[in-house]
Order: sequence, then structure tokens, then C-alpha cells
Amino acid sequence: MSAMHSTLTRPRMLGRATVNVVVAISVLYTVLPVVWLLLAATKSRDALFSSSILSFHDFSLVRNVKDLFAMDGGLYGRWYGNSLLYAVLGAALGALISVACGYAFDKYHFRHKEKLFGLVLAAVMVPQTVLALPLYLIASETGVVNTFWSVFVPVLFNPFGVYLGRVFARGYVPDETLEAARVDGAGELTTYIRVSLRMLGPGLVTVFLFQLTAIWNNFFLPMVMLSNQNLYPVSLGLYQWNSQASVSPEYYPVVIMGSLLAVLPLIVAFALLQRFWRSGLTAGAVK
Repeated sequence: MSAMHSTLTRPRMLGRATVNVVVAISVLYTVLPVVWLLLAATKSRDALFSSSILSFHDFSLVRNVKDLFAMDGGLYGRWYGNSLLYAVLGAALGALISVACGYAFDKYHFRHKEKLFGLVLAAVMVPQTVLALPLYLIASETGVVNTFWSVFVPVLFNPFGVYLGRVFARGYVPDETLEAARVDGAGELTTYIRVSLRMLGPGLVTVFLFQLTAIWNNFFLPMVMLSNQNLYPVSLGLYQWNSQASVSPEYYPVVIMGSLLAVLPLIVAFALLQRFWRSGLTAGAVK
């Protein structure tokens, strides 16, 4: 009996050890670039090209921050504000649109509903880079190329957000609650705003965070649409500076510092809203 127990325990321990090793490698793969970025952001240009990046000497964090916001007439501050405008406003409006569409797909009956939803699911599989050229041609025909709207409007519509909106509507909003509101004389729009939207709060926050991350990291669409540096988001601006760094090495420290600061809004958003998006993801998985 003891031999059989040890035989059964050994594969279980080996499996657990294998899982722990895989998790540890994954954590290192994720954390090490961030650690390098934190250390590199505190170094001067000369230290970056030497082997002293891990030392505590030549601490230049404050100087790098000043150089970052002074470079090219303070363009980085403009890019940062553009990214916040694109991402925060775009994610908020996009989440409202996606959740409303998902709610309509779940709660209302209309012709060809499932076929239309099938198109939404098919659109989820289409890479965003494939859509950049058609979007550019549409923007060119409407005369909005190289404007705020050429980048802002396309990010408002997210097929994956519509799919999540339907999942959350099915999990959070019981049909009985809607029937009770209608019996009380509430219209469809009133029912959605005052009853359903409050129940969909965790789902709305989850979709918002997905949208925020996607828009903040958006690179290819702004590169295709924009030629005015004053309209660049952080991602495109840092790419341009990094391209210039091969000719002008003074750009290297500011690119690294700018990359570090560019991560902060996403960290803050996830830290502040984690209570909502965790419950939202759990509910979506269970339902």
C-alpha cells in the first residue's frame, strides 16, 4: 500500500515541479525587461553604452526626466496628452458602444441576429493592421487624414468588446428584471440606462480596460494616418525618436525614460479598477 501511494505521489510531484518551473520562467520573461527599463532610466547616455547599468553610480533619473520634457521643444508632453485623450476618451466611448451593442444582441430579437453576430465574431479574427489601409482610404475620401478624428473614430468600434458585452449582458442582467421595469412603465432607453447599465458596471469596466490597453499601445494606425508630429501618440513619437537615436545618441536616454513613463497609465488604471475587472472576468467565465 505504501509503495502504491509513493508511486502515485511521484508523478504528481513531478507535474507540480514542472508547472512551477514554467511559471517561474514566464515570470522572469515578463519581469526582467521591466527591471532593465527601470535601471536604464536612471542612467546617463555614457552609462547606457558601458557595462555599469547594474551599478548604483551615475544616477541620472532627474536629469533624464528634465531632458525628456525639454527635448524638441517639449514634444513628449504633447504626445502624452494626445495618448491620454485618444485612450481614455476613446476607451470610455468605445466601452459604452460595445456594451450597448452586446446588450442589444442578447436582449432583443430581430431578423438575422445570429448571422450579424457571426459577422462580429468573424471581425474579431481580422488583424487591425489589415484594416489600416482601407481606413486610410476612407479617411482620405472624407478629408480627415492627418487629423485627430482619423485616429480617434476607428478605435471606438471593437468587435471583441461587442462579444464581451453580450456575455456580460447575459450574465448580469436577468430578463425578469427587464420585464419588471417594463411593467412599471419604463421605456427601453430608460430601462437600459437606469437598470441594465448599473448591473453591467463590472463588464463595462472590463471592456474599458481592454480598450484602453489596445488604444494606448496603438501604433500602426497613427503611423499610417498622421504626419503632423503634434498629433502623434506616445508610441509613434518614441518610435520616431528611437529612429533618430542611431544618428543622435542623445535620444537614447529620453526614449528609455519616455518608455518607462508610458507604462504608468496602464498600471494605474489596472490598479484602481482591478476590483471591477476581476469580478467581470470571473462572471464572464462562469456564465
